[in-house]
Amino acid sequence: MTYTVTFTAFAETQLATIWLRAKNQQAVANASDQMEVMLRSNPEQVGRLRSDGRRAIAKPPLGFTFEVNSDDRRVTVVSVRYLPRFRKSQ
Repeated sequence: MTYTVTFTAFAETQLATIWLRAKNQQAVANASDQMEVMLRSNPEQVGRLRSDGRRAIAKPPLGFTFEVNSDDRRVTVVSVRYLPRFRKSQ
């Protein structure tokens, strides 16, 4: 069964800000799209469970923190973060 994925206003603002500042906006859009697909199909098995009961998923250059309501088949993304790539020291 499919879940409906929504974003809080805060998470939408975070995602928009990250996208606007990104050097590679397509990578941000692709990561967001891919995570949304994963969350629609099986959110309780995706990412990792945090101590606060929320779940976290990462698909560089983005990470989502989300809540799952199984009764309503709803996923709410509550925050979005940018995951910078770290360069290896030479």
